[in-house]
Amino acid sequence: MYSVLLLLVLLIPWQVKAQGSAVQGVVISSEDLLPIPGATVLEKGTTNGTSTDLDGKFVLQNVSPQSTLIFSYVGMKSQEILLTSGQNNVKVTLDLDISLLNEVVVIGYGTVKKKDVTGAVSIVDSKTISKLNPVKIEQALQGTITGVNVTEQSGAPGAGLDIRIRGISTNGDASPVAIIDGYQGDLNTLNPNDIETITVLKDAQAAIYGTVGANGIILITTKTGKRNTPTTVKFNSTSGLQQTTRKLPVLNATEYAVLLNESYASAGKPLPFPDVSGLGKGTNWQDQLFTTQPIFDNNVSISGGSAKMTYSISASDLRQKGIIGGDKAAFERSTARISMGADFTNWLKFNSSITYTHIDRTSFNDFGLGSVLFNAVNMPSTVPVYNPDGSYFIAPANVGIEIINPLQQIANTFNSYYLNKLNGNLGLEAKFANHFTATARIGFNSTFDHGKSFTKVVDYGESKVFNVPRSSVYQSRNNYNDYTFDAFVNYDNNFNETHHVTGTLGTSVFQEWGNGLNATGYDVPNNSWEFADISLTTGYVDSKSSGSYTYDQRRLSYFARAQYDYKGKYLVSAMFRRDASTKFGPDNAVAYFPSATVGWIISDEGFLKDVKQINFLKLRASYGILGSDKIDSYKYISQLNGEGVYVLNGQLVYGTAIGTLPNPGIKWEQSEQIDAGFDLTFLNDRMDFTADYFVKTTKDLLIPNIPVSGILGTYAPGAGSPTINAGTVRNSGLEFALGFRGPAVENFSYRINYNLTILKNEVLKVDNGTGFYPGGSFGVGQPSPARMEVGQPIGYFYGYKTDGLFQTQEEVDAHPSQQALGSVASPGDLRFVDVNGDGVLNSNDKTYIGDPIPDFVMGLNISLQYKNFDFVAYTFASIGNDIVRNYERAQPDVNKLSTTIDRWTGPGTSNQVPRVTYGATANTIFSDYYVEDGSYLRLQRVSLGYRIPQVITKRARIDEVRFFVAVNNLVTLTRYMGFDPGASTGQPIGGGFDSGFYPAARTYWFGFSINL
Repeated sequence: MYSVLLLLVLLIPWQVKAQGSAVQGVVISSEDLLPIPGATVLEKGTTNGTSTDLDGKFVLQNVSPQSTLIFSYVGMKSQEILLTSGQNNVKVTLDLDISLLNEVVVIGYGTVKKKDVTGAVSIVDSKTISKLNPVKIEQALQGTITGVNVTEQSGAPGAGLDIRIRGISTNGDASPVAIIDGYQGDLNTLNPNDIETITVLKDAQAAIYGTVGANGIILITTKTGKRNTPTTVKFNSTSGLQQTTRKLPVLNATEYAVLLNESYASAGKPLPFPDVSGLGKGTNWQDQLFTTQPIFDNNVSISGGSAKMTYSISASDLRQKGIIGGDKAAFERSTARISMGADFTNWLKFNSSITYTHIDRTSFNDFGLGSVLFNAVNMPSTVPVYNPDGSYFIAPANVGIEIINPLQQIANTFNSYYLNKLNGNLGLEAKFANHFTATARIGFNSTFDHGKSFTKVVDYGESKVFNVPRSSVYQSRNNYNDYTFDAFVNYDNNFNETHHVTGTLGTSVFQEWGNGLNATGYDVPNNSWEFADISLTTGYVDSKSSGSYTYDQRRLSYFARAQYDYKGKYLVSAMFRRDASTKFGPDNAVAYFPSATVGWIISDEGFLKDVKQINFLKLRASYGILGSDKIDSYKYISQLNGEGVYVLNGQLVYGTAIGTLPNPGIKWEQSEQIDAGFDLTFLNDRMDFTADYFVKTTKDLLIPNIPVSGILGTYAPGAGSPTINAGTVRNSGLEFALGFRGPAVENFSYRINYNLTILKNEVLKVDNGTGFYPGGSFGVGQPSPARMEVGQPIGYFYGYKTDGLFQTQEEVDAHPSQQALGSVASPGDLRFVDVNGDGVLNSNDKTYIGDPIPDFVMGLNISLQYKNFDFVAYTFASIGNDIVRNYERAQPDVNKLSTTIDRWTGPGTSNQVPRVTYGATANTIFSDYYVEDGSYLRLQRVSLGYRIPQVITKRARIDEVRFFVAVNNLVTLTRYMGFDPGASTGQPIGGGFDSGFYPAARTYWFGFSINL
């Protein structure tokens, strides 16, 4: 009917003008300049009104001359338009109604209006996720919200990511817990297109989750159908090409030969390359490894709803090949999801969802000593890839026992992994007695995975550690299950429109159980992947090895929350949770986690009413104690998992013995968290600013390998020292978030968001008998280079300081001897600092030489809209983090970085790059020479999109068609010489050591989306 009227108005406008009784127009949003369907148009002072159609258009009949029209929409500011004489066509732009702050925020077992939130909470919505188009949902958190840092364990397809919320608080598992639609879940298998919002609880607000809240909580709300909306079909497809962002500059064949000759000559050895004139550039092993590879991501969804029922169905398929290895480093993820909700009565609601995920992944050794990139960097450029007959060239023996032809390494690597996962939830919500709502829900995860690794007979060269004289296949099958059952009652009531009281009381039951089998068989038929199955191996039965495990962990919880506000401006809340876990012994199985928050909406006070520049101002503070039980089970009792040797009847018999010694007193890690901040909106709701100061002190950290007497058997195979609560770590810092939404002018709008997190990490206690806890590795056979120690950041680098190079023998003679470090120094060697000033250089001079924790991280995100074009740019920066260059092999014959060209060759020639020599030196021990500034600024995504005008798409009965081009990881600005400054092992102690990280790819995207 409305479309017919609109057509008549367009064709015969003189009739409308003559009657003066109809007004037409369109309503759009200033945020993205898109039409607003369902907006209300009302003639002021009357009941005459209508709504906009799917194109944001409307026709209102019987409008009095020079009347006022009111335009309104949920979440937008209402606007009044005074019609001039004869005006019958209007275009209205509605602004977001930030001042009302009625957006609902999920806070755990309930929701609250955004203006009433009294904790440190950050939100990423589906619009932001869509703009970023992440392959994994964790990537959507990097640079978009404060207090969160995301690092990649590897750039290989399917590799994991590490999330740290407000720093590293433990030497164990520091990852936050994900709660998906109310139950504990896994971010790794989620399809980002299924997510509606991500809410991050960063402070005491997470105490409602008790024992799992110490490292922060990530609340995921998935998409559902909307009530009273027609069926909507959405399809989006993206294709991309991936390539490396960086190759390390190494010596070409001629440069390598010249420097190697110099090294041999310094030791009086015959020159390995008497004539270098014909060598040229030789083999660039990185050029041989890196390739351009495709990535495809397709998603489809169907959703809608009636007055009583909602539904949503979605499916996705992601396929990605690695820029190193191609099919040997590939990742595929397919998902299917169904969500349904129904109102059985006006007081009883039902909701449900179920998701199936299938993952296939292939991989190879992509990090560490002997990894593919490690070998590519160190392999001499004088060596060819192939022999004349097409077979792989064997790596020379003199470059090290672990360095092999990296292309041969990939060709002979066979690792596969697949996963099938089913997860979902069912819930009932019942309203009763006017102010009460009871909720019962159950969520579950059931996962089955299978891994297989085939090692074929292969010769990589003389004395190489990767040589395989006998083929074998390793297979594993694992089954993981868990469920979460919640039952709670919410109370909500207003008294005299002055006192608002809400309360929550409930219980939660969590159980996790599973089992697994693994086995290795030898002598695979035909030495071939096609026959790599244990059932086909021909080795003797007694040469097969196998293992199994089973586990069952449970947690029972009770929780309560009370919230009160007076006149909507004085806010108080208190939470309490009691957890009992089977991971701890009877004396410490139960723990209690209290917290409290307060808030004051100061902008509602009379003394600020006349300050027009301030639209909203809230002060807030929180305090709470949260816990962590992320440890292995049964640490409090003895386990028969060690190896024992017994004498029976005069014969040695191998059997089982007590393994790791137990600690009956082991208990929860506890995190005491304090936060104070404010939320400010000003400049007519166009600018918002949030600031927080936080202190997070985590006590009773679990430290393993406590020194005990060898008489207790801790040196036997399979045995070990106990784990005790003996550490304390404090994280403190500031968070700032600033957003500006520009006014819509001439079909143009924009939004800018900036966030900054400043962090300081300090270890306060390590009470394990030694005063420190070591970790990490550097080079071959060197002591652990990272530590957890009082007064330092957790995982700091512990080594020697240097002060340039010795230029003359006189300088060497005047300096304390470096003999204790491994060799007598010569001119051109590193000059180590006598830190303690005792005139002796030894291990007592080791000290702090850097740490992997950034001093601050920040993000700058820009979104522009002009007519049907949209543009976004997301950037992220990490400042102050250090990285150890651990991808250089300490052997004279390996290749080296091109910086070696600027080596010391005589007094005054260099004070930074040591001489090259074949003899032993102390230059290879761990020192600040190998520590680099890992700070970087990365342009994470740039995207340009175009929506085809709806006047065209409507002809084909299509609501929207959008095309876009984008680039991920476009530019990284850094002084770090390695492949990727944003990668890390993720270990709290031992992170930041680059042994040849597989770099994150630059991806060029093209895609389109269609809404029906």
